[in-house]
Amino acid sequence: MKITRFEDIEAWQAAREMQKAVYEATGMKGFASDLDLRRQMRKTAISSMANIAEGFDAGSDPEFRRFLRIARRSATELQSHLYVALDQKLLPQSAFDRLYESAAGVKRRIGGFIRYLEASSKPKK
Repeated sequence: MKITRFEDIEAWQAAREMQKAVYEATGMKGFASDLDLRRQMRKTAISSMANIAEGFDAGSDPEFRRFLRIARRSATELQSHLYVALDQKLLPQSAFDRLYESAAGVKRRIGGFIRYLEASSKPKK
């Protein structure tokens, strides 16, 4: 399938699902006691999604890949925040596992897309 809009990118779609799951989880009662962590978790999920979209209009594959790397780092940052939420008993283990795997899936998709862009930009022999 040809990608004509950022919404067509599987990594963006996965990041959107991750963002929705983060909002749902951080809406739980326990997060009322740590609004800074809730805000930070939401920001990293949004950042991952937004950087994929922003990179789509970057104008060149190298610049797009740069935005994709930022998006991947945001998903990694979310994974780190999840440990804080777990350690502070704001999230049950099951929610931690689900969100951690969601972020890992986003990172895998972004990594695959970066590899695709790198391979497609290499000169043909």
